[in-house]
Amino acid sequence: MEFLNSAVGKNITFVKPAYFIISAFNGIANIRYYFVFLCFIYIFSVVGNTLLMIVIILDHTLRGPKHIGVVNFAFTDLLSSSALMPKLVDIFLFNHHHISYNDCLAFMFFCLTFFAAQAFNLVVLSFDRVLAIMYPLHYQMRISHKLILSLIAFFWLLAITIILTAVGLLTRLSFCDSVVIQSFFCDHGPVYRLGCNDLTPNRVIAHLASVLVLWVPLAFIVGSYCCIGYSLSKTVTCRERLKALKTCTSHLSLVAIYFLPALFIFTFGSTILPNARTVSLSLATVMPLTLNPIIYGLQTQEIKESLKKLLKVKMQFKISAKK
Repeated sequence: MEFLNSAVGKNITFVKPAYFIISAFNGIANIRYYFVFLCFIYIFSVVGNTLLMIVIILDHTLRGPKHIGVVNFAFTDLLSSSALMPKLVDIFLFNHHHISYNDCLAFMFFCLTFFAAQAFNLVVLSFDRVLAIMYPLHYQMRISHKLILSLIAFFWLLAITIILTAVGLLTRLSFCDSVVIQSFFCDHGPVYRLGCNDLTPNRVIAHLASVLVLWVPLAFIVGSYCCIGYSLSKTVTCRERLKALKTCTSHLSLVAIYFLPALFIFTFGSTILPNARTVSLSLATVMPLTLNPIIYGLQTQEIKESLKKLLKVKMQFKISAKK
């Protein structure tokens, strides 16, 4: 830390550290087994999301706007797990806790951008479900591939803009005291709180980002399902209602997995022990990446049927090859 002391001694107002130290899970026994578990989570996430994308791409019957959203969701999960998991395992399993200043900001940008993109993808999928259930006869006229692709592009741009602004404002901070990040990755909040000059702009953008990435998408999704519920209340038969609701189960499951743990942790986080909060937050971050392809593969009938057809063709090819 000599470079910090010399910088302060020369009355330099801006102090850029050479590195940060990521510190979490201190005092937890056998924590290495947890990161071995994360290795398997990462492998399963990559295989599951890749398989989901391959199934949809290869099956020409799966070309609806909904399937574009599902492919984008799986692609985002793949990027998110690849941005977070390998570095997480490297830090805590191989004790590489030091991370350079620039690498930390890049790590933060990619992880948070993909996290925001996941929330916005759920908004796209909920928009598709609203139109499909409320306007079943005019669904094809009201929604198109171009509209879905435009929404996806807009939300990707919005996610990048929000997170880039938040990360960019960190470069104005002077880190003249501690460089120890009390989190399991280069999280925005724990990093900006290490700054020793005015933190107001960083605090404002942090609150704004949490509203735009967490609360606004959740409010839109809840509002969407209120509209769906009102529309289904006018449906004549109970069978038709159940059939319509069945098409929403995959999306509702993903919404619950993504938002509920985050809301619980951020609402009651102050009453949870630090290590328990860190483990809970890490699980809430990585588990949806693994469960998403399972949910869409098992609960979406057309994707399940497509997977069965591909496996059947593969088995027939192997049998014919042996003959």
